Amino acid sequence: MPLVLYLLGLAVFAQGTSEFMLSGLLPDIARELRISLSAAGALTSAFAVGMVIGAPLLALLGLRWSRRRALPAFLVTFLLVHVLGALTPSYGVLLATRFVAALANAGFLAVALATAASMAAPGAKGRATSVLLAGTTMACVAGVPAGALLGELWGWRSAFWAVALLSVPAVLAVLWSVPADPVPRSAAGRPRACAELRTLRSPRLVLFLLLGALVNGATFCALTYLAPLATEVTGFGAGWVPALLALFGLGAFAGVTVAGRLADARPVRLLAVGGPTLLACWTVSALAAGSPVAVPVLLFVQGALSFAVGATLVSQILYAASGAPVLGGGFATAALNVGAALGPWCGGAALTAGLGHRSPLWTSALLTALALILGGLAHVTSRRGGAAGTHLPAGGHDSGEAVPTR
Repeated sequence: MPLVLYLLGLAVFAQGTSEFMLSGLLPDIARELRISLSAAGALTSAFAVGMVIGAPLLALLGLRWSRRRALPAFLVTFLLVHVLGALTPSYGVLLATRFVAALANAGFLAVALATAASMAAPGAKGRATSVLLAGTTMACVAGVPAGALLGELWGWRSAFWAVALLSVPAVLAVLWSVPADPVPRSAAGRPRACAELRTLRSPRLVLFLLLGALVNGATFCALTYLAPLATEVTGFGAGWVPALLALFGLGAFAGVTVAGRLADARPVRLLAVGGPTLLACWTVSALAAGSPVAVPVLLFVQGALSFAVGATLVSQILYAASGAPVLGGGFATAALNVGAALGPWCGGAALTAGLGHRSPLWTSALLTALALILGGLAHVTSRRGGAAGTHLPAGGHDSGEAVPTR
């Protein structure tokens, strides 16, 4: 893989740290700003909503800007709103900064995914995607626990300052590594946008977008409320939350690594095995949430399964949207963050209804079950009707497409 993809992964690490770090900071934010835990959880949903709205809209902007212009602009905006978030005493302003930060993150990720897909060899989009998603998983391993630790030591605002500082070398790395490639005028205007939008009507693509949203919703539902689950149900002290988040992140890194090696060659097999296992693990996690021995093991396994299945779905979205490289990346980003908004909202609703701290885990199991039902129905329908446009395979050996060796 080209070096530039790993440097883009550094920027994704900074952004992933911001997106995930609230998992360890929600109780402190709720206490300082005098809001409910579910209101604090809405900060995660606001970020996700910004990603959903920003991904397709800013991907369209990415059709008109060169990559070297678009990527640093999005990153600088991301940096500045974190400074504002670290300074504000207002919940409303903090909520707004999460939304704007997400817009910038969405634009960056849409263009970065298109860049990765364009630089990958034919049949290697899964590997290229895994490099970028590795930045997200490393945020879980290092960035998010570090943010939680900073919150314990110096308050939640210090984590926002850390993300702002972390974004500085990411900006410099992108400026140094991304080639100056002005988009030709003829390729950047309305005809190209219309052509890409037509490609996005593929039933196969719509299916993968739905599945990605549901699986990511399950992940964020549980992860957002991990801190209160660990302290109130499992019995861990608040100081253990960073370590638990790191375990989830280590599992996520392992899952993305495996997906990067298998998603191009065996996508359907990976999804067929990983999906039901993911559902089983959410169920076991809910049942065993009171065990301080089982919970750390399950967090690692859950991180691996969630990100292996999620990364595979992202790579399949990129294969299905090969005729719309920029908007395809934008819609992939939007779909994942529909889930990231839906998951915490559903988990918060379950908590507000008085269903207990285990209820987000049961909600994650429900969302995963829905994804399996939709995928299964689509597969059965395609086999009965011979509909080539809706079956699961989109690239790799499982679909009969030869993947070139390198």
